[in-house]
Amino acid sequence: MTTPEAEQSQAPRPEERLEQAVRAAEQALIEYEIAVETFRVEVENFSRLHEQRLGPLYARIEVLDAEIAEARAARTGDPEDIRRAEEARARILPIPGVEELLHGWMDGHGLFPEAAAMLTDQAVRPPERIRPSEEARKLYRELARKAHPDLVQDEEERQRREEFLTRVNAAYARGDETLLKELAEEWAAGPVPPERRPSPAEELYARLEWLAQRKELLTLVARELEEGAIAGMLRLAPDDPDGLLEEIAARLRADIAQREAELAALLEQA
Repeated sequence: MTTPEAEQSQAPRPEERLEQAVRAAEQALIEYEIAVETFRVEVENFSRLHEQRLGPLYARIEVLDAEIAEARAARTGDPEDIRRAEEARARILPIPGVEELLHGWMDGHGLFPEAAAMLTDQAVRPPERIRPSEEARKLYRELARKAHPDLVQDEEERQRREEFLTRVNAAYARGDETLLKELAEEWAAGPVPPERRPSPAEELYARLEWLAQRKELLTLVARELEEGAIAGMLRLAPDDPDGLLEEIAARLRADIAQREAELAALLEQA
């Protein structure tokens, strides 16, 4: 016979079912991530093989197309044929001196302001010299004295002060008096109280929500991979992708032979 106390100790905790749901969702997500990553690697490997084996053949076809267009234009002298020949050649020629031309004009974020100004016929102005007002200097000195990290021993408080002073320094460097006043008010209000720790049930619900969002993101990645041209080719021959590449290469080589014959005929007529 069990006592009420023993029955109560054996009763499931309120969070137990949530914990089981989280563990099941985590395991399912792991399996799904493995499947998506495996598919991504497969697509990338096939894409690399596609480029290695077929890239030179596609490039040869483009060169032949340009040479055929040029030979035809030389034979006919037609302005339209000449235009087509120039366009075909432009598609395979690199733009000379691009890196040298753009050096000092742009970086990964785009054109520098000076370059953009010159390209748009705007006057190029030197950067403005920041002159903080007397009030900004006063606010900066007060904040630097009050919030200096060396005034405290606690490591967490030191870090908070260092981060705060970084913001103060940035505002002062821009001469932003308004922001310095806001920072002074923020410092006067004191540190933000620590947030309330969520309950175990709230943490579990949050974990489930994150798992669902992660699954949704992976679904988008998988869909993008599946809708790509390389994945479409893989679906044509999932068991023999190498054979598919060889089949395509054979067709491309036949196209090359046909173009080479056409080019030879045009050159004979010249």
